[in-house]
Amino acid sequence: MALPFALQSISTREAIADAVYRAVQGIDTNDLPLFKSALTEDVSMEATGMGVIQADDIVNKMFSGVGPMDTTHIISNIRINAEEDGHTASMTAYAVAQHFRKGEGHDPAAPGLLSGGIYTLELVKDSKDGLWKVRKWVVDFKWMQGDRSIMTWQQ
Repeated sequence: MALPFALQSISTREAIADAVYRAVQGIDTNDLPLFKSALTEDVSMEATGMGVIQADDIVNKMFSGVGPMDTTHIISNIRINAEEDGHTASMTAYAVAQHFRKGEGHDPAAPGLLSGGIYTLELVKDSKDGLWKVRKWVVDFKWMQGDRSIMTWQQ
């Protein structure tokens, strides 16, 4: 059963964190509508070694490269600063992600790529649907272990 984009009975802090949860769950399940529900239309992403990527390119690169893969993104150590205006927030979070080529996640001999890093995000509350969304996403990879060629979307 798929959950709705807007969850009921959650605090402001939980709703802000849910934006990053929707984004990574959208990637891990190759669910484009869920992923897009977490992003503003003018979102930008910057990742170590990749420069800045703008909105349409983020969606295209994620869902042509990472989305079809066997992946899990684990988010922890979340810190949120919700501004007094009630419409903007910033967040940092740790991320550990395992990546395998499509269909190879259960193969113990398959090469994988494990990465760890820190996300720094700027978020806004969308006045149309009431969801918190990522406006700027910076990924600072601290380490990677395994076969980097798996990440074809970076090339």
